[in-house]
Amino acid sequence: MTSSSTVACRHARDQMLRILVVRNDKLGDFMLAWPALACLKATVPAARISVLVPSYTAPLARLCPWVDEVIIDPGTGKAAKQALLDRLRRERFSAMLTLYSTPRIGWLGWRAGIPCRVAPATKWAQLFYNHRVIQRRSRSAKPEYLYNIELAEALLTALGHTLKPRPSPPFWPLKPDSIEAQREEIASELDLDASRPWLFLHAGSGGSAVNLSTAQYAKLAAAIDSRLTATGIQAHWVLTAGPGEEQTALSLSNTLSTAGLHAAVLPSRQRLEDFALALAAADLFIAGSTGPLHIAGCLNRPTAGFYPARRSATSLRWQTCNEEACRLAFSPPEGAGESEMSAIDLETAAATISDLVRRRAAETCAS
Repeated sequence: MTSSSTVACRHARDQMLRILVVRNDKLGDFMLAWPALACLKATVPAARISVLVPSYTAPLARLCPWVDEVIIDPGTGKAAKQALLDRLRRERFSAMLTLYSTPRIGWLGWRAGIPCRVAPATKWAQLFYNHRVIQRRSRSAKPEYLYNIELAEALLTALGHTLKPRPSPPFWPLKPDSIEAQREEIASELDLDASRPWLFLHAGSGGSAVNLSTAQYAKLAAAIDSRLTATGIQAHWVLTAGPGEEQTALSLSNTLSTAGLHAAVLPSRQRLEDFALALAAADLFIAGSTGPLHIAGCLNRPTAGFYPARRSATSLRWQTCNEEACRLAFSPPEGAGESEMSAIDLETAAATISDLVRRRAAETCAS
């Protein structure tokens, strides 16, 4: 960073700190930005944190405890671009943190006169930023949420702040009575026994990730259920679905019920935020690398994720941000095709998942 950039950032530090954080792509990507947002608030609690997000993720952005203001990205187009530029100028931001850089956003931050602008040093969009961080994310050497935290720390350092210890999960903390309210509502809707483990399974992918087939999920669930039953644990299976995936969830629920499992589909939630809050009721959430999996991770629910072996989509890169003890991940073995999900050993996965469920159940009983 040049000396003039340093002066600009230090001047921004001395003003009423207003930080714009940009993560304007998919739901899972945005959920993995929450640790970085928590990092900013932990170090500078008085800072006003705004996020620039698409309308789709805005409802969850409004629920994020680390966000003070939500700005909806109006998208491309000359009029939309000018409207967003005018908004950024009016807000008089001290700094901008772009977690995923594009030329359009970089240009807007520069034209808006935001004095301290931080982004990954990638592609030519980095030319619009006066503080660039070399990360080489394409190597997938770290979790995405950790890359985001490192960018947040780079911004704070550029502003002259002493870093505080990194926040720990949950990155979406809910009060116990909020979680209990979700469990009571779902128990009433589906006639579930609250004393049994509730295993949520999301078979859809939202078109964003390679996933297990419905048949594989049915085989996995049956294997988990069999192991739990053998140890005296009767689980409830709750099938969740995103928009357009309801039929998949219903078909899978019918298959599991026919096989003797206690399975039901979570009733549709009209709003994304209501669906997200319902996941807080899960004792375990099973899914591919999708937005719902990362919502569950932010809530610090136990997760079992299924990932392709593709370098840009590995289980390390797209690791959930819950506690390590709550996190399981499965991928095709070495030598299999990068998207050959059929190569995953479902019996081994079922044994590992059922062990986690038993351990969590034992901890609940002990407490």
